[in-house]
Amino acid sequence: MELFGMPLASIYLYGLIISGVFTVIYVLFSDVFHIDTGDGGLSFLNPVLVFAFITILSASGYLFERLSSLNELLIFGISAILSFILVTLLNVFILVPMSSAEESLVYRESDLRGRIGTVITAIPADGYGEVMIENASGRIAKPAASFDGDSIPSGARVLVVQVKDGVLEVSSHQELESFL
Repeated sequence: MELFGMPLASIYLYGLIISGVFTVIYVLFSDVFHIDTGDGGLSFLNPVLVFAFITILSASGYLFERLSSLNELLIFGISAILSFILVTLLNVFILVPMSSAEESLVYRESDLRGRIGTVITAIPADGYGEVMIENASGRIAKPAASFDGDSIPSGARVLVVQVKDGVLEVSSHQELESFL
């Protein structure tokens, strides 16, 4: 069968080449061409998923056209179902976990304000020491200075008051005892 004066195998091959090129271009320049689909119901319109669907559809359609004698509509249907299943697996098992894992390891220094840490290197009154802050993704050790100008011994619990030029300014932290 021919479509637009070309055999279907050629159309599938051109679709594979074009969608493959667009996929590579999008992966390389996704920060420039970012399309925000939001957190709503349009997440299936992610360009990576659309390009992957067209690429798999074209590749499987080309292979079925060249290697089998099935009907053209049956080949298109099988290719579409196969593409839908593989793109769904790609989204569920690769893209969604990667997007949530990327965000959990990132922090800004301004996010450290108000956090409780432990002094691992004593902080002199007019000098610098080191504080370790624990969170869900691991431990962060940062240089620290006393906010109040008091010396703070190693092992003491401190509260991060502010961050200036990558140095935490901390104050001694006393926890309230529970009377229960």
